[in-house]
Amino acid sequence: MPKAIRIQQTGGPEVMQYVDVEVGPPGPGEAQVRHHAIGLNFIDVYFRTGLYPQPLPGGIGLEGAGVVTAVGEGVTHVRPGDRVAYSDLPPGSYAELRNLPARSLVRLPRSIDFETAAAMMLKGMTVQYLFRRTYRLRKGQTILFHAAAGGVGLIAMQWARALGVTVIGTVGSEEKAALARRFGCDHAILYKHENIVERVREITGGAMVPVVYDSVGKDTFQASIDCLQPFGLMVSFGNASGPVPPIALTALKGSLYITRPTLMAHTANRATLEEMAADLFRMVRSGKVKIGIDQRYRLADAANAHRELESRKTVASSVMLP
Repeated sequence: MPKAIRIQQTGGPEVMQYVDVEVGPPGPGEAQVRHHAIGLNFIDVYFRTGLYPQPLPGGIGLEGAGVVTAVGEGVTHVRPGDRVAYSDLPPGSYAELRNLPARSLVRLPRSIDFETAAAMMLKGMTVQYLFRRTYRLRKGQTILFHAAAGGVGLIAMQWARALGVTVIGTVGSEEKAALARRFGCDHAILYKHENIVERVREITGGAMVPVVYDSVGKDTFQASIDCLQPFGLMVSFGNASGPVPPIALTALKGSLYITRPTLMAHTANRATLEEMAADLFRMVRSGKVKIGIDQRYRLADAANAHRELESRKTVASSVMLP
């Protein structure tokens, strides 16, 4: 019987249970996938803690790569034996075998292995929509990107460099600053010891930046707003330090814009999903974006993986292996 992680209630890493599960045949519009690798992402913590509600009991995890073992009625774009990858709702990728909506699956090029795919789909597709859809970056621009040494951050550093964009990145330590620089960060700010706004003003000669990408949330939100040029865009796409508190519209001085994008909103359209995935695959296959996997865990050790993720012990990307 296949194994999976299930949660009966929200809470700490200990609520994740490694159990036997029954997986029946896929229903209409579904495909059955046997995972070869599973992605680990901070959004998984949000579902586990209840910050992002879901029906319980339930699964956890949004990202995986493997082989299609069966398809349900009406599924034509994938078939048994296809190598596939995905990042989408509903949660449940922390499993050896699962059924999921087939619309979420994209075929995986032979040149990209399963571990790389599982490590890059959510993070890489996130960078794709941030840089090419939310705010279309242009050569010569300077941006601020928080958590530059994280899994999303290291992909973003490389992608920005390929676009000819200058990146100011925030990091939590000298070691992470060195890592971010190695992947393309032009200016690293140690946010625990330096004033973000003052450093951005210094780096840009007072011009500030047209866009800020912020996945940290509560701890960096005000600094992000203060780093924007007039008519600049604040992109709040995560809450690693906690949810952003309510703000008054008058806080958006200088005719600023703010958005709270999600990957799922972009990939809900099948044609858009295919286009975004193809763009990501091109960047990875070209060598301009390399996916670093610094942590590998067994699926049975998911609780420990979450503890290390939340304590900021992880760098680059992490995967779990069934």
